[in-house]
Amino acid sequence: MSGYKTVKKASSDEFIEKKSRFIGYVKPVKTVEEAVAFVNEIKSKHWDATHNVYAYSLRDGQVKRFSDDGEPQGTAGIPTLDVILKQDVVDVCVVVTRYFGGIMLGAGGLVRAYSHGAKIALDAGEVITMSLCKIVKVNADYNFYGRLVPLICEQGGIVEDTQFTDSVEVTFRIPEEKVTQFEAKLVDVSNGRFHSEVVDEKYCEI
Repeated sequence: MSGYKTVKKASSDEFIEKKSRFIGYVKPVKTVEEAVAFVNEIKSKHWDATHNVYAYSLRDGQVKRFSDDGEPQGTAGIPTLDVILKQDVVDVCVVVTRYFGGIMLGAGGLVRAYSHGAKIALDAGEVITMSLCKIVKVNADYNFYGRLVPLICEQGGIVEDTQFTDSVEVTFRIPEEKVTQFEAKLVDVSNGRFHSEVVDEKYCEI
């Protein structure tokens, strides 16, 4: 997988539906343990809520889990997970807390309410695309440094570190598919004096 979608940050939003208060929470998570810890954190925060429904989806092992937390089966956890799957986001946990307002919503009303709670939570957390990037180093002289940084930016790279010694070592990240193009451009512009070296890779927001 060269890229995936997740949420940028932990966040929340809420709405009222027929006097019931729904609060949608979201957090980026990487493991089952992190997801369970987040669910327990919200349950502790809202210990007096009627329900704390949750769903999460993880990249690692393609784990997908949910809970209706006492709501009628199929009216809460599955709709929450369905929103996550339809938005194609992973490494994410959503908890929708409900304080019952005294008016029954019915099965259809519950599905719509929990779906909306999940949707506004994801929106608040800001869905982002993570792309596999290569971490690249270039050693150059000081005369070429002024041309190197603009070249990195032109090719879609982002400088992460620069070391100034007897030469200049620039470390940057660049989308995987642009590495070959960057190397060719570097060799061309520097008349073959400088080359790039891939030293690592990681997923980065694009």
